[in-house]
Formats: sequence, C-alpha cells, structure tokens
Amino acid sequence: MDPLGPEDPREVAGYRLLARIGEGGMGSVYLSRTRGNQPVALKVIRREYAQDPEFRRRFEQEARSARQVQGYHIVPVVDHDTNGPQPWLATTYVPGLALDDVLALYGPLPLAAALQLTGCAADALHSVHKAGVIHRDLKPSNVLIGSEGPWVIDFGIARAADATQLTRSGGFIGTPQYMSPEHANGLPLTPATDIFSLGLIAAVCATGRHPYGDAGAITVAAQIANTGVRPPDLTPYPEPLRTVLEHCLAADPQARPTPSGLADLCQELSGRQLRDFGGWLPVPVASDIARRERLAESGPETVVPGAAGAGAPYGGGTTRPPRAPGTGTGTGTGIGTGPAAGTGTGGWGPGGQVPAGAPVPPPAGPAAPYGSVTAPADPKRRLGPLVVGALVVAVAAVAVAGWALTRDTDAGAGKDQAGGQPGSSASTPAPSSAPSQSAAQSPAAGTPAAPKAGSYKVVFQGEAFALRYPSTGYTQFDLDTPKAMPLGADSGQTEIVYSHLGGVRDSYELLFETPMGASEDTTPERCRMAAGANALSPKLEAAQVKKQIVPGLVLCGITKQDKLAMMEVTGVSDNEGRPDFQTKLTLWEMP
Repeated sequence: MDPLGPEDPREVAGYRLLARIGEGGMGSVYLSRTRGNQPVALKVIRREYAQDPEFRRRFEQEARSARQVQGYHIVPVVDHDTNGPQPWLATTYVPGLALDDVLALYGPLPLAAALQLTGCAADALHSVHKAGVIHRDLKPSNVLIGSEGPWVIDFGIARAADATQLTRSGGFIGTPQYMSPEHANGLPLTPATDIFSLGLIAAVCATGRHPYGDAGAITVAAQIANTGVRPPDLTPYPEPLRTVLEHCLAADPQARPTPSGLADLCQELSGRQLRDFGGWLPVPVASDIARRERLAESGPETVVPGAAGAGAPYGGGTTRPPRAPGTGTGTGTGIGTGPAAGTGTGGWGPGGQVPAGAPVPPPAGPAAPYGSVTAPADPKRRLGPLVVGALVVAVAAVAVAGWALTRDTDAGAGKDQAGGQPGSSASTPAPSSAPSQSAAQSPAAGTPAAPKAGSYKVVFQGEAFALRYPSTGYTQFDLDTPKAMPLGADSGQTEIVYSHLGGVRDSYELLFETPMGASEDTTPERCRMAAGANALSPKLEAAQVKKQIVPGLVLCGITKQDKLAMMEVTGVSDNEGRPDFQTKLTLWEMP
C-alpha cells in the first residue's frame, strides 16, 4: 500500500481516499472508508475506458449484477457510479493474503488445505453463477486467504471491458494462464469456464506447478486453447488432487462439474468440512494473517504523506512508474491483491504498514463493531461480509496469441507482474464546482446525506414470528410469507431450518439457507449492510445456538424472493430442554 501521490485524487464522489492500494489494466484502487468508518477498496476506472459510452453502459450492467452476488466466501461490491468523469466501484476490504502472495512467500499449501480452498471457492462460484454472473478472470490474485477461509473477489466486472474500443478489435479481457480453452479460443463463455480456471488454481495452489507448464503467457494460452487435441499430463499430480483436476480440466465445458458438485467432491477428498477452518492453514501463513487481522482491528488510518500536498489537484498529471515485476507463483496481471510477489512488504494485503513518512491522524472515533457497517447514504446495493482489512479489485486487460496484448507480460506459472502501465490509470479530471448526484449520496465530510425517502418499501413490519423446536424431523421457515413448513414441504423458498437430531437433550441445530448477518441497527439501510456481514455459520449446533441466538440479536438476510428480511430475537423459551425463539420479523422490498 502506497501513500497518495500528487497525481492521485483526494476524494471520489464523497469517499475520502487514504492510500493507493494498487493499479493495473482497468484502473487504480484506493483505500477509503464509509460513513460508518468501515474500510472499502475503491477502484477508479481508467480514462481510456471512461471515454467509451459502451463501456459505461456495460460497466453499469455488470456492477449491478455483481451487487446481487451474495454468499459465503464472496467479497461483495458495495457501491458504484458510472455518471461521473470516471466510473468507480467500491468493494469491501477484507483481511488476508492473496493466494499468489501466499504461494510466493510460503510456497504451496498442504493438499488438504488446497482441496478445502478449492471447495470453498467452488461454493463462492455457486453464488456468483446463481446471480447470473460469470467471473471470467479467476486466478490466484483474485482469491484472498483469511483465517475464516478463502474469499473470491472481482467477479464479472472484466466483461464490461469487452465492449470498449480497446478490446473489441480482436482483443479481450482475462488472464491467459488461467483461461479455459473456450475463453482462449474466443468462444462464448458459460459458467463452466470458471470451473476450468479453478482447476488450474487448485493445481498451482497444491504443488506450485501449472498443468500447462511455466512458459510465457502466450505459449501457455495457446496450449490451453489446444486442450481438446492435447490435454495436459496430470500424472505427476498426487491423488486425490489428480481426480479434481481430471474433472475440472475437461476440454468439454459440459463435462466439468457444477460448483456444488465440485464443492462436495473437495469436501469428501479433503476429509474435513469445508467451513471447518480451525488450523486449516500452515502456522507461518496463519500467523501472518493473524498479524494483519490484529492490525486491521486496531483501525489505524493510512493517509497522504505531507510531501504529497493536501492541495494537490484532483487527478493531477504526474504519472507513476510501474511496479517492479515479482517472481512469485501467481500469474495475475492486473491490479493485484498484494505487492509484486517476493517483495515481502505486506503490500496491499490487509493490515499493511503505514507508508514511510505518512502521519497517522488522531482516531476518528471508535470503529463500529465487527459486522456492523454504515454505508454511504442511500446505499442501493446488496452487501455480503464486511470485514476490516484489505481488498483489491483485480481485473487484468490482456490478450492471447494473435490478439492485441494490452500489457506486455511473459509471466508463466512462476512469474507475476503486479503493476499496470505507467500513467494509464491515475489521470482524473478536476471536479466541477457543483457536486455530482453520486457525491450527494456518498460519505462526504460533514453531515452525511439522509437516505432517500421511500427507497425501501415495507412489505410487513414487526410481525410476531416463532421459531419453534420440531418434535420430529425438522421445520423449515419461509421469511417471505412468513410461515413455518413441516418435514417434506417444498424447501425452495426456505431461509432457515430448525432440525431435530434425536432424543438427546442437545441434539438440534439451526441451518441458514441464505447468509444471515448480525446488525447493530434496525434501519433497512443498516440491515442491508449487515446482510451477510459477520455472517453466522450456515450451521449452528446446540452449543452455538445457545451462545449466539439470544434476545436482542438482530439478524438480516436477503430472502429467496430477493427481499430484505430483518429478524429481531425478542425472547427464548424452554421447550422440554430445547429453545423456542420469539422474534419480530420485518420485510422490505429493496430499491
């Protein structure tokens, strides 16, 4: 993470920028904070793309689609705007190390951890694909590793660049070493393209070896494109990894597993539950991540050093030199989620050090509790887990073989470039004296704007709703109706399941079919922010239920009918040694 330079903007649509996280093919990424003092990574799109009306249209479509993606192991898009001088996109800021940095600093992960990572990433892809989005650029730098598992970032946005003058003359967006054969051949893509990319990640994650070798990007892409004629030799890979690779790296997209099928396979082969993250990482990696999480929790702000000049013009014309290429295992080529591999700086991983010479301002007040997040006013977006730390949106503009390369790279499976083209992403025109619409709705200094009236439409409010212990089997709860459904009922609209496991006193569990996050507030805006943030485990056993589901808890989630549900636990009563929960349920239609 670097201090802001003289060419960097100080504010974008009311978001005060604190530091530069990185830059690459599509733009520059900056650290900022929401009105509630929660960190976000804000990506400002390059002027070359911003000048293309078709890009703006596609970017708006893709950003809206990305906002609909919610689930476990997903880093969500929380805000965006396409109307200003340069489009921008904000995502949550998550503690952890990018997978390519983990591989560069610590080497391959143990096989069980690699399989668990692959299974969790497949779960994330299930959520991405369910929302009608294809990632298109899945690679090690787009997978963050944390103490609570891996997180997939930057899903779908790369597609917007396909519409620009920069790429439509035969070029396209993606990372050659992690493309599917159909992507490398320029064919239409289906969700199966992401499964192929994930298989390549699994191979590199577990062994450090790419199935198509460590040659340059063009060579590897050409080999991938030729998979149907000459598939990779998978015999050097150990079982059970080889089984996963054989499924994922099938030349025929229809022969590859679904994300859910791959997740189940990885759980079976790894020998542990996918969401059992106790001791899942090697000690050195876990210690590094724990250190970053501690730094993130302490909440220091990284700010502009005095040399940068507080009055520097918005988007002044100085260009930044490119970052030195790294030497790690990852092959990401855009705005990476870490420094050039091997620099050992902590880079744009969460909890990165304050840049040398950067003053640390006095605290802006206590940070909101973990999982309690306040967004800019009128947040028309769906959120997932908001965790203090560091995230970078990574989108690389590259082309393969005979297509025009948007950046020069010879990175194979063992090389990585983390920087973008010099001067390609920092230039931003000066703002007009009149605030933009997006700025008026964003966390500008001073009194924040109130949420727009009528943004959320109440379907029902404060309805008494009981989660009663089932005498046999399980009970399903539909929060849209709302109603309880017995064993055997259609579960397609179920958000919560209360399960009876037998006659033993503590043999019960609560299952959440959609991520539910704890909220510190009962406004729809704050509830939506919390939906998926600090999410409860998808399965709570008896001891966890007793500890976590207590009076005063406010749970928020997005229902199967795409509405915002808020459940306030008002009481807990005894039902022959098992708890019945009394709640008040509110449902909103979202803007």
